[in-house]
Amino acid sequence: MTTLTPDRDLKGAVRAQVEAGFEEFQALYRQLHQYPELPFQEHRTGERLATALEGLGYEVTRGVGGTGVVALLRNGEGPTVMLRGDMDALPIREETGLEFASRETATTEGGDAVPLMHACGHDLHSSCLVGAAGVMAALREHWRGTLMLVCQPAEEIFGGARAMLDDGLYARFARPDVILGQHNMPALAGTVGHITGSAMAACTNLAVTLHGAGGHGSMPAQTVDPVVIAAHVVTRLQTIVAREVPPEETVVVTVGKLHAGTQANIIPHSAELEINIRSFDDALHRQVVAAIERIVRAECEAGRSPQPPTFRVLNETIAMHNDPTAVAHVRQAHAQHFGEACLYVMPRLNGSEDFPLFGNADAGGFGGGDIPYVYWFIGATPEDRWQSTPGTSVGEKMRHLEMPHSPYYFPGNGKTLRTGIEAMVAGALSYLGD
Repeated sequence: MTTLTPDRDLKGAVRAQVEAGFEEFQALYRQLHQYPELPFQEHRTGERLATALEGLGYEVTRGVGGTGVVALLRNGEGPTVMLRGDMDALPIREETGLEFASRETATTEGGDAVPLMHACGHDLHSSCLVGAAGVMAALREHWRGTLMLVCQPAEEIFGGARAMLDDGLYARFARPDVILGQHNMPALAGTVGHITGSAMAACTNLAVTLHGAGGHGSMPAQTVDPVVIAAHVVTRLQTIVAREVPPEETVVVTVGKLHAGTQANIIPHSAELEINIRSFDDALHRQVVAAIERIVRAECEAGRSPQPPTFRVLNETIAMHNDPTAVAHVRQAHAQHFGEACLYVMPRLNGSEDFPLFGNADAGGFGGGDIPYVYWFIGATPEDRWQSTPGTSVGEKMRHLEMPHSPYYFPGNGKTLRTGIEAMVAGALSYLGD
C-alpha cells in the first residue's frame, strides 16, 4: 500500500479523482435539477442515484422508508461512517433562467397541480454524495471500515429521516459511529462553514380548526363567529414570545395560514389556522406548543365555540445540536484539505432539518444511545457576486443574497459542487483513513 501524507498527497489524490469524474457528477446534478420530485415521490431521483451508486460498486437497497436509498461499501475492519444527502424538491416555479431549469409539475396529496423546483439544493446534495462515493471507491486502498450512504427522501416535510429509521435503517444495514451531512448556503463558493452545538431550530407546524356556528352575516347574534375567534387567537398568540419566553431565548410563532368562509354575507362554521413554531431548545419548544394550545382553547371558550378546537401536527423535528468533539475533528480535516482561509464560522440558523433524528436515539426511536453528528455548510455564491454584495461578515452578506426556497436561488455552480464532494470525502477520511 502506498503511504500518503494527509496534508499533501491524499489531498491531491482526492482532487484528482474529483476532476476525473467531474463531468459525470455535473451531468447527474443537471439531470436531477431538471427533473425534481416532491417529498415521498422521488421515484426517478432515487432510481438514478441507486443506479449510479451500483455502478461504483456499492451494495444498494432501494425503497427504504418509501423512496429512500441506502448504499454500503465495506472495506475491512474499522468504524462505520454515514454520509447523508437529501433529494426532494419544492412546489415552486423556477425563475433562474438556466438552460436545464425545471419545467416539471406534480400533483400534491390534496390533488393540486404545482410547479416543481430544486430551490433548496437537494439535487446538489445528492450529486455531492454520489461524487464522494466515487472518490471513496477509487481511493479505498487508503481507508478501512464501512462507508454508509443514505439518500433521504422528504426532508422538506421532516418525514424522510423518520421513515427510514422506522424502516429499520440501523438494524437492517449498519449502525454508524458518526453521521456527516451538509447543506448549501449563499456564502462564498469554495468555503465551508462550521457551527458547534446549537445549529438549527426545532420546528412544529400545527394545524388548528376553530369551530363556530355559521349563519347569515346580517344576523351575527344567532351565530358563533369563528372568524372573530380566529382574530383573537392570532393576536393573543403574539404574547407568548413577548410575555412567556425569557428574553435571552429565540422563539418564533408565526400564523402562516388563516382561512375561513366563502363570501362577505356568510358567517362560516369553522376557521382553519396553520401555525409555525421554531426554537433552539426542545424543552422550551414543548412549552410554547402547550401555550398555543392553552390560548386557543381559552379563546374558543371565550367566544362560545360549540365544541373544543381540533389540533393536528402536520410535521415536526427537533433542534440540531452538532457534537462539539466531532465538529472539531471534522473542522480540522477540512482545514487540512481546504486551508484555514476557506473556512468560516456559520451563524446559527432559525431554519430546521430532520437530520438530527438520525443521531438522537430518543427522538429517532432507535436504541443504544445517541450517535454523534456533524452538519456543515458549503458556500454557493460565485466570487464576483460575493465581492459586490454589501457587508463585511458572512451573515451580513447573506442577508442581501437569495436564500434557499427562492425561485431565483441557484447553488449548483462547479466550484460549489467540487467543494461539496471534497468536504464529504475529507470528513469521511478523517474517521476512516489509515
